[in-house]
Amino acid sequence: MAFEVRPDEVYVFAIGGLGEIGKNMYVVQYQDEIIIMDNGVKFPDDDLPGIDYVISDYSYLIENQEKVKGIFISHGHEDHIGGIPWLLKQANFPIYADRLASALIEAKLEEHGLLKETELHVVNDDDVIPFDQVEVSFFTVNHSIPEASGIIVSTPVGKIAFTGDYKFDFTPIGRQADLQKMARLGEEGLLLLLADSTNSEVPGWTMSEHYVKNSLREIMTPIEGRIIFASFASNISRLTEAIDIAVATNRKITVFGRSMENNFQNAQEIGYFNIPEGTFIEPNQINDYPDNEIMIMCTGSQGEPLAALSRIANGTHRQVSIHPTDTVVFSSSPIPGNYSSVNNLINRLLEAGAEVVHGKINNVHTSGHATQEQQKLMLRLMKPKFFMPVHGEYRMLCIHGETAQAVGIPEENIIIHDNGQVAALSKNSWREAGRVPASDVYVDGAGIGDIGNIVLRDRHNLADNGILIVVVTVDFSNNELVAGPDIVSRGFIYMRESEDLIKDAQKVIQTTVIGHLNSGKDVNEKILRDSIQNSLYPFIHKRTKRSPIILPVIMTV
Repeated sequence: MAFEVRPDEVYVFAIGGLGEIGKNMYVVQYQDEIIIMDNGVKFPDDDLPGIDYVISDYSYLIENQEKVKGIFISHGHEDHIGGIPWLLKQANFPIYADRLASALIEAKLEEHGLLKETELHVVNDDDVIPFDQVEVSFFTVNHSIPEASGIIVSTPVGKIAFTGDYKFDFTPIGRQADLQKMARLGEEGLLLLLADSTNSEVPGWTMSEHYVKNSLREIMTPIEGRIIFASFASNISRLTEAIDIAVATNRKITVFGRSMENNFQNAQEIGYFNIPEGTFIEPNQINDYPDNEIMIMCTGSQGEPLAALSRIANGTHRQVSIHPTDTVVFSSSPIPGNYSSVNNLINRLLEAGAEVVHGKINNVHTSGHATQEQQKLMLRLMKPKFFMPVHGEYRMLCIHGETAQAVGIPEENIIIHDNGQVAALSKNSWREAGRVPASDVYVDGAGIGDIGNIVLRDRHNLADNGILIVVVTVDFSNNELVAGPDIVSRGFIYMRESEDLIKDAQKVIQTTVIGHLNSGKDVNEKILRDSIQNSLYPFIHKRTKRSPIILPVIMTV
């Protein structure tokens, strides 16, 4: 055990989601019952070359899997459900999620060959799931995907609520937030609130989705050429708005991007899209219609190099190229870290002749996360005794804590934690109880956790300095250098312009190899490889001030 479990305390900790955007995974434990809330991924930054996803360290849950009652999902975004297949490959836990999130999870499980053995329960916000000592229930919130919910874990010590991703939208596209249930929780007494901190630095109120819908309609209705609509594939509400506009203006719709195609299919099966027959066409049919009758919906609003929109902008897409009358609508805002990629994409689209509409100059996007005034409303409604800001970088958590103080929560009752830190709560106090493992785990292709700091360091070194491959052929039986050394450079130097450096490097290697072979001592391949590296590294660095990876290859005869 990572911490001592006492019968009069409930334990709360994050395995992901604190000090970062993404990888949301929060845990409530009372005695021998563990409730998991969300299980997301984080997308890699530029300093993680070759990494597909970052997931949480699940070792505590695997070690205590007999206590885990289930994974409860707040909504269907990747940073809340994307880690599920990687956890279920190590332990089989039941999953509880709404219809749309269940459909998205089901597709993931099928892709990973896990669907048949997984217990997947579809729940709604009126359901209560009881266990021996705790029970789980839900409350409706507004977000950028339908059926988003907060999660309530009721324990003998008190109730704990997790908002999931939320905002307050009084004219939403879809369900109204259940303000009455939130207020009732506050009146009955809430022990702890875990709340979304993504927009804690942003003052005021988040713009309503209804306002965005009207803005999109005003902008897109008069467009005479093709509309290329780029948004997050998971923003079902925004896709619904675009579909309604296409139908109202008699446009045919085609979809590009695997994730968007999958989400369209799942949402359509559930009944979120009310689309007249014949509205959707196959991608190869877009040239059968005039430009003013086409809307292309695609992924790539974040400038991802392999996404559909980037390939369209680059002229490398097999089925779509930019027409001079095209209008590209970015109905999203850049995620931090993607600003440069998005700006470059917009420049390429403009250079190709398209008109571009984006959120910096038009009201075609609004956030799905609460800003400061909405965070205050949540805190006022819920009236928690203790408060733990979640889902945000460290400064966001701290600012959310300051907002909580502004509405009357004592500073000593605000818990600012890192991933893995365990808070033990009794009815009237809390304490630090220890830590559980919560480091980042890297997913690289099919590999999980087999990419460590050494591998990442080598990848950075390869990117920064390149590689030198040294090939020598040795006859160990006669202690003779038979051929070489030959040197191959990749990403280090242009060999035709560095003949003197290569010749001098060959002399260093030749002297090193012959010296060992003539030393009279036992010599093997490992000794020669190490010696070549040890002699060549200082020589190369002195001449070039760079440190490429040196890879000796010893051929034997």
